Amino acid sequence: MCGIAGFIDFTRKSDTGILKRMTDVMAHRGPNDAGYEVIDHPGAAVGLGQRRLSILDLSASGHQPMHYGNYSIIFNGEIYNFKEIRSELEKLGHSFFSGSDTEVLLKGYAQWQEKILDKCIGMFAIAIYNKESGEVTLIRDRAGVKPLYYYWHEGTLLFASELKGICEHPAFKKEIDERSLSLFLQYSYIPAPYTIYKHTHKLTPGHLLKINIQRSSVEEKEYWNVMSAYRQPLTKLSELEVINYTEELMHSAYNYRMVADVPVGVFLSGGYDSASVAALLQADTSYRIKTFTIGYKEQQWDESREAKKIARHLGTEHYEWIVGASDAKDVLELLPEIYDEPFADNSTVPTTLVSRFAAKEVKVVLSADGGDELFAGYNKFNQSLRYTSRIPRGIQRTLSAAMSAVAPENIPYFNKQYNFASRYEKMKLIWASGKSQHALKYISQYLTEKEVDYYTASPAAGYRTNFDMNGELDDMNDPLNRLLAVDYKTFLVDNNLVKVDRATMSVSIEGREPMLDHRLVEFLAQVPASLKTKDGINKYILKTIVHKYIPRTLMERPKRPFIAPLQEWFRDELKEQMQYYLGPERLAKTGLFNVPHVTELLNNYLSGGKVSHQKLWNMLVFQLWYSRWIEKL
Repeated sequence: MCGIAGFIDFTRKSDTGILKRMTDVMAHRGPNDAGYEVIDHPGAAVGLGQRRLSILDLSASGHQPMHYGNYSIIFNGEIYNFKEIRSELEKLGHSFFSGSDTEVLLKGYAQWQEKILDKCIGMFAIAIYNKESGEVTLIRDRAGVKPLYYYWHEGTLLFASELKGICEHPAFKKEIDERSLSLFLQYSYIPAPYTIYKHTHKLTPGHLLKINIQRSSVEEKEYWNVMSAYRQPLTKLSELEVINYTEELMHSAYNYRMVADVPVGVFLSGGYDSASVAALLQADTSYRIKTFTIGYKEQQWDESREAKKIARHLGTEHYEWIVGASDAKDVLELLPEIYDEPFADNSTVPTTLVSRFAAKEVKVVLSADGGDELFAGYNKFNQSLRYTSRIPRGIQRTLSAAMSAVAPENIPYFNKQYNFASRYEKMKLIWASGKSQHALKYISQYLTEKEVDYYTASPAAGYRTNFDMNGELDDMNDPLNRLLAVDYKTFLVDNNLVKVDRATMSVSIEGREPMLDHRLVEFLAQVPASLKTKDGINKYILKTIVHKYIPRTLMERPKRPFIAPLQEWFRDELKEQMQYYLGPERLAKTGLFNVPHVTELLNNYLSGGKVSHQKLWNMLVFQLWYSRWIEKL
């Protein structure tokens, strides 16, 4: 695990000092070693910088940039099956001077070019320079576990694992993209390929970016897409065969993520996803694995007791920390530094806290993101299908038209219910569309586009995102799988994976995602909805597997998300910060919000009104980010 940064500067104004600043601002991603190299190509200055967190081969032989023949590489991530690929390369005549996966990746690229990616089981963000062809290739892993950003404007291409690396280059211009701000306020994150800055992009997962120096050209190319897996025919395997093969893949995927030369642990929340990781790994090892949980002093949000019972049953070496509002306050103002574009998932606080806690014991930690997308765990999938299929299409259109004629605030009784205006607008849009993927989009929004226009100073048309796919979904193999594919390409990659990567890296530990092994993803994409949700049970396959290791009585309870009790804290301990950053003076200074409208919303919330706290949380997070990265508020 590392942080990488670099440039292809056609103006030839960049130097080693600039590269060092771009790289060292991400020292938290790699405190063990650093490397910087500027290559003088006739057409451009090429900079390659890397900060190393030593996980495999802790010696100096894993230093980067690493060179072989015409190739130079910097690499962030892990190739879990590197030993198998190394054996294959040795049979072809290659020899190795280190025990690192970086050397295997470099020589594999020299041997097979991009075809090496088909062989890799892992997570990665890579930059490779070929001095013979004069090309730089940027590569991001299939799921997008590892981040990679790039900026391309006025003859300069910059790239880095985090936006803060790009911000260090003097050619970079911090111009806020108001269309991306609109997306952030809607979803609490900015979907790929967009970022908060103009001319700046997230490299799409499963893609590579080729920069040809001689032609000054930039071309993006796809090498893997989860949609292809969901277009495959549904499996003909029986229920028992599906469960057994899924369990076999899980064992393989989970154990690969234990490959390390440093201590490894597991985040354990008490839910099925993290319990599956802990259970299968503990069953496959002779020593007690380390598990980490945080709980809350507010009992209605706390799952630590359940996690402790599961850990005791499995026999793990369990660590627990009970946190409160004061702990959250300590983290709150650090969030803009950790998440260097606006990011308002309401579990950023607990994820950052549990990462800090785990860092005292381990250097690698396994998370369990992807379980809801792969096994159909979220209720929003059921809702999206139900809202668009149970009522005839003609009646849906009629209802939507009628709702357009009546403002929600004019409907007695209901206009006093929690977040009613937003829910009313969403149902109107869902029935106007009649498509389940669009229902998923509207359900996923915290503020509707109409509300964003109301609360911002000037309306900005939103970008098209993967939520807006239409014809691309027509040949999906199952209506439920269609929604899982959309969520995989949106909420999973740009919310959940961002959250875990930044939280773990902020304390210099490596976060791994065993559920996102592409072999498991591709197989489950071909499993029909009838096995993912059966007899009214979401995650039927996963739950059946987990119950082999953990008694049903320990697992079966209402699903609780891993979030912080922000709604309570903002009306009490964190109220002062909310009022400061969303006060009229600070809102006016930002210049991007409609001050009277936001002030009215805040006052309504603080006086006990039935307002979604997430709307204000999104705005607060943006103000905190603005104060850190644009201008002090």
